[in-house]
Amino acid sequence: MTLICFNLVLSGCGEDQQQGERKEGEYQRVKLVMTVNGTNIATDTKVANKFAELIAEETNGNIIVDVFPNDQLAGGNASKGIEMIADGAVDLAAYAAGVMAVLDEHLLIGSVPWTFNNYQDARRIIDTTGGKYYEKILATQGITYLASAHNGFRQVTNGKHAVRTPEDVAGLKIRVPGGEVYFKFWHAFNADPVAMSWSEAFTAIQQGTIDGQENGFSVTNSAKVNEIQQYMTVWNYTYENYLFVANTEIFNSLEPQTQELIRAKAKEACEWGRDLVENDEESIKEKFIKGGMEVTVLTPEQLKPFQAKVQGVRRELMDKYGPEACEAFQMQ
Repeated sequence: MTLICFNLVLSGCGEDQQQGERKEGEYQRVKLVMTVNGTNIATDTKVANKFAELIAEETNGNIIVDVFPNDQLAGGNASKGIEMIADGAVDLAAYAAGVMAVLDEHLLIGSVPWTFNNYQDARRIIDTTGGKYYEKILATQGITYLASAHNGFRQVTNGKHAVRTPEDVAGLKIRVPGGEVYFKFWHAFNADPVAMSWSEAFTAIQQGTIDGQENGFSVTNSAKVNEIQQYMTVWNYTYENYLFVANTEIFNSLEPQTQELIRAKAKEACEWGRDLVENDEESIKEKFIKGGMEVTVLTPEQLKPFQAKVQGVRRELMDKYGPEACEAFQMQ
């Protein structure tokens, strides 16, 4: 299906009207395929659907974006999905920067611990120098960067005890998604990070195979981890975002006004998604507390010993990704 859509876009056969019949300023008729990794209720899917709605409304249905969640076009394989957007088998995509790092590890720069102090900080940097850096890196892969939405700051939950000091982390067996940023971080606290599919984490917590997990409020809530974990610490230790992208060859084949519209609506949808994530976190936190979970929010002073503990890790990763990446994300 996606290959058919791809060929239609490149050849112009996806248009239902002859150019001469179109009214002045009317958008071309075209259908675009967008793949996302998240479930039907995940933030990336919600934002992608919002993007599709905005496009359809603005063009009176001339441009249709078909959103396929759960990486269903790639058989559930995110790496295959990223390969498809790079190869042009799909037109548009939204993936976490850390997942897209399979193309270039420099895309991990924003996930280095405590790169951003808060969401406003993340917005400001990514919407300026950080976004330009993403754009440059992705361009070498045949991908056009459009916009960025929050996945969220990652927190930690566990079933052993509250985490208030670096010493409280030692010995905890924590599920992580994999990747050097996560392993280096948790090893710095003498914890035991365990790479595990997210689909297996809930059962592993129940069975005591792991002590806890680290994720944002939204994911922790949707997976109902709060129902089986007693303690949560809010420390915003690393930030994750979704990159909204297009295959460059396909994007460049579209009419200029269509390209301009896609860029504008991608940004508008991502801003909507950012607000959604930020606004939902406070209500989710209150839900957790009312449900009996002990939620510890670390103050800037309480965070200092944690941040000091990983200064070596931060420096190692910054040296690896290089001065251009660090400057783009305003890291010192």
